[in-house]
Parts: sequence; structure tokens; C-alpha cells
Amino acid sequence: MTQEEIITRPLRRLDPEDAQEALTRIQDVLHRQQLVSDLVHRQEAGDERAGLVESVVQRQHESEIKALLDDLHPADIAFILESLPKTERQAVWQLVGTEHDADVLLEVDDWVRESLIEAMDRQDLVAATETLDADELADLAPDLPPDVVAEVQKGLTEDERAQLIEAMGYPEDSVGAIMDFDMVRVREDTTLKAVLRYLRRMRELPDHTDQIFVVDRQGRLQGTLSLSRLLVGDLKSKVQDVLSPDYLSLSPLDSDADAARAFERYDLVSAPVVDDQGRLVGRVTISEVVDVIREDSEEQALSRAGMQEEDIFAPVGMALRNRAPWLFLNLCTAATAAFVASQFEDTVSHIVVLAFLMSIVAGIGGNSGNQTMTMIIRALAMGRITGHNVWQLVKREMTITVLVGLCGSVGAALFAWLISRSIPVALVMMAAMVCNMLVGTTIGVLVPMLRARFGKDPAMGSSVLLTFATDSLGFFIFLGLATLFLL
Repeated sequence: MTQEEIITRPLRRLDPEDAQEALTRIQDVLHRQQLVSDLVHRQEAGDERAGLVESVVQRQHESEIKALLDDLHPADIAFILESLPKTERQAVWQLVGTEHDADVLLEVDDWVRESLIEAMDRQDLVAATETLDADELADLAPDLPPDVVAEVQKGLTEDERAQLIEAMGYPEDSVGAIMDFDMVRVREDTTLKAVLRYLRRMRELPDHTDQIFVVDRQGRLQGTLSLSRLLVGDLKSKVQDVLSPDYLSLSPLDSDADAARAFERYDLVSAPVVDDQGRLVGRVTISEVVDVIREDSEEQALSRAGMQEEDIFAPVGMALRNRAPWLFLNLCTAATAAFVASQFEDTVSHIVVLAFLMSIVAGIGGNSGNQTMTMIIRALAMGRITGHNVWQLVKREMTITVLVGLCGSVGAALFAWLISRSIPVALVMMAAMVCNMLVGTTIGVLVPMLRARFGKDPAMGSSVLLTFATDSLGFFIFLGLATLFLL
């Protein structure tokens, strides 16, 4: 890009509210276009004037949408596409400038990317992906047709082709799958003046370049050189004399979640990736880490409800396959709780007020367990739970639950007395509430930890299992105590 092009290119203000406003305007245009289409189809068949009007109006609407899209960042375009039903999404996708195709495909979520790629022909896919770096192409490769990947590979250099094959060979949730090959590396026997001269010959620095990686003749990482140290240091100094030997490095096989924790703990902008021989093979930057954190957060939120990621406008059949198994399990657990309650029919018929109070016992136990479960899942994600502190953590949670339960149960007992005017009912309410809160806490600790112990997602379906335990056992404890002490 020439200097004149940079000066004359319109500046884009990055603002999420702009994307939200653009989405609303695009939806309004699509709605108006649908109204015109419906009116035309109501006209008599073969009415050429109606067809001409529809064609003219459609071109005007497409021009309006295209003007809106041209002013947006690729990430904002991705947000708009993710917010539209599949038919409208593909119609808008056809209006996105070809210069943005690759960037938008990288920005959208996987479930949207598949539908966008379906709407593109082979030539457009090749044109969009042939400008990508090896690490970016590796991100898209699983969703691209094999012949497109093969065609794009022909245009890569030998080094780029080797990088692509290497990146595609790492597991999906590993550092190798998110690492970037575009970085600045220099030899340790170079002077700072030579390094500056080398940087000035580059058209631009790779994104998020906060440090330069120093390697020896075999490509082994020796240390890092911060840009600030480079700028203020004596230009006659050798790199090996001013480099920082203390740095955090990652292995390509490390978990991307571990990398995210390291970035959070040490406030990193970038980190080198080295192989078993200590050779520098890539780097991870804060932009990839932010994506990992966002995706893990979304997956965890869905997993707790027993769901997987899906298109919000996916066909009903696909959504049913995603949601039905856990909903069916939830139905079974609810039926179990109802069965438990039905076994105490005589107790409830004699003391009708119990029917109103037992839902409180179940609900409080579920809330208590949910608090504990949320904390445990977060601690597991952060790697803070080990074999040495697990029992200390369990005892702490039990102690907190008992203390909170005793305080809260006093209020619950008072409420039970107010509506029943019976001290025994109030005492049963108090005891059942504390016991069920302990049940909730126990489940909140055990379910995530056992699933993590066997290599499963700690959050998957945890809320369903927690509800089952606190409802069934809550009813059993409360009505059982009532049967023993009130009849």
C-alpha cells in the first residue's frame, strides 16, 4: 500500500455500537426488501412492470447494505453475519467486499463459517485464502474443501508450506494450533544498530510486537530483547550483552488454556514457542489468547446447561439433537424428585403447609450448591486445585455452608412458623434446609472434580446433576424429617 493510499483511505472508527446500529439498519433494509418482494408476488403473473420495480428496488437495497458494510471493520461484519438467519446471512455475505472475505472468515465463529463457505464458489475461496499467512490458513483449513487447500498450498513458499503442515498437525486446543509464525528474530552476536537497521527495512512490524527473540546459529532461543531496551540502549552494544535471559516460553503441545493462564498471570503481550530442542518455532500473542479465553468462557456457560455451540438460527432438528439429551435427563431427574415427594403423600395430606415449604428447601440447596460449583469450576480452570489442597478446600466449603445455612435457616424457620404457627414445623424446616445445603455443596464439589479427574469437561451438565440431587434429596430430607417428628 502506497503512502498516498494510506492518506486518502477513509478512517474507520472502531466502536461496537456502530456495529449494533449497522445491524439494525441492515435488518430494516432486508425487511423492506421482503415487503417489496411480497407485494410483487401478489401481482398478476407475467406483470413485467412489477418485476422491473422489484429488480430496481433490490439493487437500491443492496447498494445501501454494501455502503454500510464498507464502513465496518471485519470483526463488526462478522458480528452482523452471526446475528442474521442463514438465508439473510448469505445474502449479506454476497455484498461483503472481496478484500474483507478472508478477514471475516477468520473472525466469525465456526458454526457461521461453515455456512459462509458453502455460499462461496471454489474460485472465490481460493482468492480469499491465498493471501493468508500459514497460521491463519491452518485455522481455516478444517472448514475448507480439500481441493481449495491443495490449490492454495501451491502458491506458498517451501517455508510457508512446512509451517502450514506443522500448524495443522497440532491438536485443536494446543498452543501449536494458535501460534503465529510471523515474528522478529535476530542473532545474539548482532549489534543494536544492526537490529534497528534491520527493523527499518521491514514494511511493518508483526502485530503485537513488544519484544524481539534472540536466537543462536542453530535457531535455539537465547533470550528476548524488548523494544524499549533496543530504543534506549547503546547502539554499539551487542544483543547478547543486553538481552533478557529470563522469559516465559511455551511448548507447541501445551494447552491453550495453560497459555491463557500464563498471559493473565504475567501480563504478557507475546510469548515465544520452542520445541523440545529449544528451537524457536513460533509465538503466541495476546490477540489469540483473548480468543481462547472468550471461547472457553462461552463453552463453559453452554456446558453447564448441557449444551454445545450451535447456530442461533440453526434448523429445529439440529437444535433438538443438541438440547434434547440433557433435557430428557432433566425430565428424568424431575420425575425422580416428584416420585420421592409422592412417597410422603400421607405426611403432606396431614400437614398441608409442607407442600408450600419443601420448594424453599430444594431451591436454597440448589443455590448453595451452584455457588460452590461455580467456584470449583473456576478454580479447576485456573489450575489452583491440587491433590494437596483439595481436602482443605472441601472442609472450608462445608464450614462455610454450615455457617451460612445456620444463619439463613433461622429466617426460614421464622417464615415457616409465621405461616404454620408450629414450632416443630419451623425446627424441621431449619434442619432440612441446613442438610440440603450440605448436599448441594457436596455435589457442587464432587461433580466437577470427578469429571476433571476422568478428563471430562467439569462444567458439562453440572447444573442438571445438581438440580437432581438438591430436589430429590431435599424433598426426601424435609418430608422424611417431617414424617419422623411431626406425625
